[in-house]
Amino acid sequence: MNTISEVMTLKVAPPPLDAARWRKDFPVLRQTVHGKPLVYLDNAATTQKPQAVIDCERQYYETLNANIHRGVHDLSQRATEAYEAARGKVKRFVNAADSREIVFVRGATEAINLVAHSYGRRCIKAGDEIVLTEMEHHSNIVPWQLLCEQTGAELRVVPINDAGELMLDAFDKLMSPRTRLVAVAHVSNALGTINPLARIIETAHAFDAVVLVDGAQAAPHLQLDMQALDCDFYAFSGHKLYGPTGIGVLYGKAKLLDAMPPYQGGGDMISKVTFEKTLYNVLPYKFEAGTPNIAGVIALGAALDYVEQIGLDAIAAHEHDLLDYATDMARELPGMRLIGTAREKTGILAFVIDGMHPHDIGTILDREGVAIRTGHNCAMPVMDHFRIPATARASFALYNTREEIDALFAAIRKAMQMFGVDARRTT
Repeated sequence: MNTISEVMTLKVAPPPLDAARWRKDFPVLRQTVHGKPLVYLDNAATTQKPQAVIDCERQYYETLNANIHRGVHDLSQRATEAYEAARGKVKRFVNAADSREIVFVRGATEAINLVAHSYGRRCIKAGDEIVLTEMEHHSNIVPWQLLCEQTGAELRVVPINDAGELMLDAFDKLMSPRTRLVAVAHVSNALGTINPLARIIETAHAFDAVVLVDGAQAAPHLQLDMQALDCDFYAFSGHKLYGPTGIGVLYGKAKLLDAMPPYQGGGDMISKVTFEKTLYNVLPYKFEAGTPNIAGVIALGAALDYVEQIGLDAIAAHEHDLLDYATDMARELPGMRLIGTAREKTGILAFVIDGMHPHDIGTILDREGVAIRTGHNCAMPVMDHFRIPATARASFALYNTREEIDALFAAIRKAMQMFGVDARRTT
């Protein structure tokens, strides 16, 4: 039987030297699609999983499966140890001050809803204002709309320019003594824009407003430091960070989480229950009602180990090289227009092509083995800004290569030829 240390120890190779070696850790990338080698460029939707993460989750069910925090038997004790060790890894990954500030949830969406329901209902009232941005994902819009409907608060929206950057002068003008909360993406899922969080947080705090950051698109690409950033809440998902689906993290400052009421009721979030009164558990268990995704939490810890062994700086540098390479090719392709050209970007290349609907582009690329995302990317206001119904979006991860960018553009040129769009300058 495996010991807990064996279950928690990643079986990964020493730090690889380049993406061609990194991609060998991802078994799903070895397959063909429609007879062509798979080129997976839909990483902003979800990343593939390294063998170490797959093995970790399988080993949990093979050697450790038990409920946590409540059993006196050996399996339960070891499962609890592994679960809390993963919390410690998340604390280190985001440089939180205290492991009590790490709450496990199903994903970034649930994390934002937790804050909207718990903090929002307690602290936001009629006449208060919540500031969002025009580039937000729907999951960082709808929970605040629901809260406004329930409380009488008002939404204020920071516009973006045609490069896909926040208009900070407009942000400054929207802030007021009535602003209670600013909810902003660290990185736009539709455009790849990296927002100037330090500037935004400093301004918000000057008005005594708290800041929630949707970090779903940032955590896989950027170094995180909650203590330096000084945001109040930060949300991200495991499945975009080479971890399992159905697990995510809400970071929150302890003083705020401690003052917030529970989000859901159930087992493990209580310390005592009578029919007259229930006493709630301490942080972070107050917000983790019921049996959690134990295997997912432990495997998320394995994903963080994997990323840290390569190094986020190395990953970011590689993805930036891919973005520069792809952007140069796009600018040479007649009829292709980039959507989102911010000065600070992660590896997202969103585009439209004159005379072609993005869904047609995606379908043709799929027949060439190239997987991209097409549609509004759950960011309809962004599409409205650019007066388009949808984009085609290629998004990069640590295992992508320049050769795959070449395959992407070969497939795009083929699609353009099928639709009679002139791509002669690039052929």
